[in-house]
Amino acid sequence: MAETRLIQSRYRLLDLIGRGGMGEVWRARDESLGRQVAVKCLKPMGPQHDQDFTRILRERFRREARVAAALQHRGVTVVHDFGEHEGVLYLVMELLDGRNLSQLLEDNRQHPLPVDDVVDIADQVADALGYTHQQGIIHRDLKPANIMRLADGTVKICDFGIARLGHDISVTSRLTGVGVAMGTPHYMSPEQISGGQVDHRSDLYSLGCVLYEIATGAPPFDLDDAWGVLVGHRDTPPEPLRTHRAELPGFLDRVVLELLAKTPDQRPADAGDLRRRIAAGRTGEQPHPEPTGRVLLAPPVPVERPGGPASRLPAWTRGMTTGHKATHSLAGPPDAVDHSAGLTGAWTTGIGGPAGAERPTPDPGILSALDNRHSAGLNLGRLGHWDEAHEVHRAVAAERESALGTDHPDTLASRYEVGFTLSRTGHAADALREFDRVARGRERTLGPDHPDTLAARQEMGYVLGQLGRHFEAHQLYAAVLASRERSMGPDHPDTLRCRHNLAFNLSRLGRLEESYAMARDVATARARLLGADHPDTLVTRYEVGYTLGRLGHWTEALQTYTEVAQARSRALGADHPDTLAARYEVGISLGRLGRSAEALELYRRLVDDRTRVSGPADPETLRARHGLGVNLGRLARWEEALSESREVCEHRERVLGTDHPDTLVSRREVAVGLGWLGRWAEALKVYRQVAEARTRILGADHPDTLSGRNDEAHCLEQLGRGPEAVELYRQVAALRQRRGIPQH
Repeated sequence: MAETRLIQSRYRLLDLIGRGGMGEVWRARDESLGRQVAVKCLKPMGPQHDQDFTRILRERFRREARVAAALQHRGVTVVHDFGEHEGVLYLVMELLDGRNLSQLLEDNRQHPLPVDDVVDIADQVADALGYTHQQGIIHRDLKPANIMRLADGTVKICDFGIARLGHDISVTSRLTGVGVAMGTPHYMSPEQISGGQVDHRSDLYSLGCVLYEIATGAPPFDLDDAWGVLVGHRDTPPEPLRTHRAELPGFLDRVVLELLAKTPDQRPADAGDLRRRIAAGRTGEQPHPEPTGRVLLAPPVPVERPGGPASRLPAWTRGMTTGHKATHSLAGPPDAVDHSAGLTGAWTTGIGGPAGAERPTPDPGILSALDNRHSAGLNLGRLGHWDEAHEVHRAVAAERESALGTDHPDTLASRYEVGFTLSRTGHAADALREFDRVARGRERTLGPDHPDTLAARQEMGYVLGQLGRHFEAHQLYAAVLASRERSMGPDHPDTLRCRHNLAFNLSRLGRLEESYAMARDVATARARLLGADHPDTLVTRYEVGYTLGRLGHWTEALQTYTEVAQARSRALGADHPDTLAARYEVGISLGRLGRSAEALELYRRLVDDRTRVSGPADPETLRARHGLGVNLGRLARWEEALSESREVCEHRERVLGTDHPDTLVSRREVAVGLGWLGRWAEALKVYRQVAEARTRILGADHPDTLSGRNDEAHCLEQLGRGPEAVELYRQVAALRQRRGIPQH
């Protein structure tokens, strides 16, 4: 590409900083924002390349963009943008000032890195892996070239080009369908090599290989023959690290050898467990023996094959090249070097891997295509494209039902996703019917207490809550909870998730004390099992804060929300949507406590951050601006408050629609401002618009509608129209009495 080339009239390519077999990475300038970035480009494939191979390669590149863009953690490379320009796929990332581990070894003349650096790298990579695994994402190609150490000491994982999303692993989808092998031989886990099912512990094995190499100067199985490397991973115990380097501490030797266990169950349970072992080794303490919260991805499935040990290696390993290891990786022409860019190197071709699950008579090619479409639907959902995801899942469900039958697990899996997309697009009644269908099918084929059956029933509870049928939701959650406790135990993460949902639903039933007690207990259990900063723990603590606020305990609510916001900032990053949501609730609590000046400053900063992250028209940006306007009013700055409310109302009308609940809340805030400024005739007109819209949407006797009618009556009083006000108050009182709403 020419040095001055512009991509999408925005990214000016400046100089080439890395090249791999399939792509290039350029230092570039983002002309719109005036910052330097890295732009990764997938080279166009010529007609001489196999078209299936080209399609798979492009899908991998898109997968990397989708996966990486969804991750927000200090230990993962930030992705800013993705697209296609003149036939070239490109990925815009943060420009990293540092060297990857492959380069660090090269800089050190292939001598191992200092012990303190090795331990620090191990801890930081484990932290980042813990986050990605909690998001259900497995890297599957962890190697020195994909781990960067920045100038300030920060370590980042790069290149999610062949990452797999956790609940995709249980289906038979394979991007290896045309013989494209996954992973790099020197760092592949035994289960990857044998064609078994891969979960988060495969990444831990690969990390063990990386740590072994940077600690000793050579990977655990340092052979030039690919077959020998693979057999070594599968059958040969690695030599202790201290046989290569005597000064290594004993705990590091033990930890790395535990990571390199042949079977996943013998490795640390998860990345959090690994970090605890590292911390214990640093301090000389014994590792904590109690169970930790595991990332519940699909368990590894051993694949037995007939014949001798060599026959357990999959067919795609025949004739494969060794691939780059970190040591001596600069040999060869520049075009072959991929480590400086954090690219996935050239993938090895061969015969496709083994089938994942038995299939009936339908054409395996058709089933594989359906699996790929199912995965594409999941990815669309993760990106928030729920309407598109719904269309994909609905079509796949119909074809799977035709090919496999109504109650086949894959058919029901697609039906489940159809229900999920319906619930996320406001079609709760349709979602309820779909989940009910899935639950009945799974109960017939799997049994009433099977986790998949219970998952479908739990989603039924969620959509019942969406429909306002909280009593039915409560009954369903209670039944699912009893089943989960019976079959899984009280501390299983799925049991705790159900208890969390039950606590949430209790608050919506007005049973606030019970909701608070249950949410507090779930938060305590999750903190003990998963850790105080685990996202699930923080979700429940957020619910604790909500219930405290509903109970009027705003000081305690403020403290809870503040702690949640700080923990989310540490674990997820300051700009993560969950962090920003907790900061919003901090502002609500400050306002309720009469600390409106503090709330105002918080909302100003939040508006700036929301605008920067999501744009000025995003609903959450507008929510923060609404909070800003409310607190301007509380400080009696009514002209500013009115101006802010009007702007927010106009934006919400365009973005959400005229009758959206948030739009109506903003319109009411306009009326409040007009009233405080003595402009009662204008206020009356706006209050009537709100009341009429709520009557049309919610019904004449809905509490929000009645509240709007009371506002209207108050305006009439202020205008001296007493008889009209009295009549309206009388009508509201009659409707409240008929509905059983307490009078105020």
